[in-house]
Amino acid sequence: MTAPLTVPEALIHAMVTTSAADHRMTAAEFAKIRALVGQLPAFESFSGDVMAVAEACVATIETPRGLDAVLDALDASLTPALKETAYALAVDVAAADVHVKQEELVFLQMMEDRFGLDKLIVAAIERSARIRFRKAG
Repeated sequence: MTAPLTVPEALIHAMVTTSAADHRMTAAEFAKIRALVGQLPAFESFSGDVMAVAEACVATIETPRGLDAVLDALDASLTPALKETAYALAVDVAAADVHVKQEELVFLQMMEDRFGLDKLIVAAIERSARIRFRKAG
């Protein structure tokens, strides 16, 4: 990853890395990423191609420094408030297919640790996702 990421690109990288943590991105996860990019204010300035950004992210993940390189780029590109946003988006993508995989949980923990996120904020984000993605019945 040579050029710095824009805020929207960094947020997309956070979501894609969470989704790809188990070495496969489900259709539900990618659909969730596209939907979030299309509707949230953090992406208003984004006019690029989500797939192209996702492919660049996967290429970074596949380098020797992989996840560390992604986390370094996120850390450098996002303000503390937007790091919370990145974590919330990553949690939403992980929850998109209802079953959060261990690899996704590990990456979320890596984000929490690298960004120094407040434990109460993390708990609130995770609880909110569980409530939003709960199935009826």
